[in-house]
Amino acid sequence: MGALCVFSATSPVSAELFAHSYHQGVEQVLQYGPIEGVKQDGILAFLNVPYAKAPTGSLRFGAPQDLTPWTQVLKTQEPGPDFIQPRGTGTHGSETALNMNIFRPDNDHTGLPILVYIHGGNNQTGSAQDLLPSKLVQQGDVVVVSINYRLGLLGFNPLPALKDGTAEENSGNYTLLDIKKALDFLHDNAFAFGGNPENITVSGFSAGGRDVMALLISPLFKDSFAKAISFSGGMTTADPGVSAEIVAERLAGEAAAAGISREELLAPSPNARVKDFLMQLDAAKLAGFFGDAGIRMASFPHLYEDGVTLPREGFETQHYNSVPLIMLTGSTEFSGFATGDPYFAEGMKEKRYLEDEDFAAAFAFAVKYGSELYGLFNAQESAVRMFPYYEAPIYTCSINYGADPEIVGKDMAFLTGATHGIFLPFLTDEAMGPRAAYPESFDNAGAKELTQTFMQYVINFLWTDTPNGQGLPRWEAWTGAESGPSELILDATKDKAVITQSYARTSYTGILEAMEADDSVSDEVKEDIIHRVLNGRWWSAGLDERFGNADPFAK
Repeated sequence: MGALCVFSATSPVSAELFAHSYHQGVEQVLQYGPIEGVKQDGILAFLNVPYAKAPTGSLRFGAPQDLTPWTQVLKTQEPGPDFIQPRGTGTHGSETALNMNIFRPDNDHTGLPILVYIHGGNNQTGSAQDLLPSKLVQQGDVVVVSINYRLGLLGFNPLPALKDGTAEENSGNYTLLDIKKALDFLHDNAFAFGGNPENITVSGFSAGGRDVMALLISPLFKDSFAKAISFSGGMTTADPGVSAEIVAERLAGEAAAAGISREELLAPSPNARVKDFLMQLDAAKLAGFFGDAGIRMASFPHLYEDGVTLPREGFETQHYNSVPLIMLTGSTEFSGFATGDPYFAEGMKEKRYLEDEDFAAAFAFAVKYGSELYGLFNAQESAVRMFPYYEAPIYTCSINYGADPEIVGKDMAFLTGATHGIFLPFLTDEAMGPRAAYPESFDNAGAKELTQTFMQYVINFLWTDTPNGQGLPRWEAWTGAESGPSELILDATKDKAVITQSYARTSYTGILEAMEADDSVSDEVKEDIIHRVLNGRWWSAGLDERFGNADPFAK
């Protein structure tokens, strides 16, 4: 494969300097200046690479801006800061952190596919450090990029006073503008890392997966990437007007101390007093305002249907950036969220499930139906909605490994199962997600074979637009919204991987009917769980409608 160089006439670095980037090594020249990375574990790593100016001062609540060129070598050998976010009773990170980590194999290959990873954390927390891609990079001969981007109210803010910029800035979807800037940066600098700018796959986990789904309907991202992978994502957008009211309510106390009423927070732009208040408010306070949101859109609304970055009709659109797409879920997605929910949290700390059968039954009930609804949302529900208008292959899969106590032990099977993030150890072959908590559960021939098989599916997808390849069970794409292949089931015994293609369809109504008929808990406990644990989630609109839960974003 020959060297690949992308050069723009507007680049601040001369074309002669770009010639130094043909040899793959730790020293490279970007369009803005030279950098020096580090060799580690058979890869070349470039850490804390800036892709835009720090969004501070006058750049807060604006589109990310081009970097200022530099001439001295920028050391990119240590991880940079995460974007500022709530942690414990305080905050962690920096408002300056528009940076990325770039990993490539330690060889001279060029024209490599690029996988961009958008971390999870409800668009409020998380880090580019959340992915450990070394083995994937080496085994797949691919470039992996993980990005930090604006979070919380610094990443999404719908208040009218901020709507005095460009149409994109007025959307309030600053996180999406950051992701677009990162992709543009990679297009312009892929040559430095041996990557192919025409073969970029965007991927993301949880909130990052939902962001990936949003990119598929955003006019801003047309032709920005070649493929997409949504790990536990699904379709979520928010009404800007309702969102502004929720944000104003949460900010009301702090605003009142500055002499600004809730009504003034919602006053039409221009409103210099409100904008000055938001521009000068401490970043740590802005980061922490919605730290209790969990996975409820009404508790932290984001991904606004502004009509510019995202269509007014949200995912009811008929216009997609149609690229080959993988959507993944775990069969026990809700277990971690149930564990941390206030309804169960104290009892879980006290390990009441070991002796209290009623508590254990209530937890199992919440996990079962929360996971079925969440899993449906992550993959099949999105595929059904998209399919009539989507002009590229759609592949969905479910990882079921983790539910059999004979294989993974009683603790993992009951408390975790195939939880949110179950894909991480299989994608990376590292002690991530449940493998970090239960390493012995993955130390068997079946889990190891499943790891290699799943990694190969992803590698094939990055290189060839299809996950299929020689020696792998065939993974069928969707052929119809009502019938045909549905999902690939990924599981394993202790001895081998077990992979099957499913044609079954899950019914949202069927889940609710089974829930109503379930007698494993009392009617009183069932009502409590429905109205206090499962309610208001971004996958629970149908449940909320059926059982009378209030949700301003239910559709």
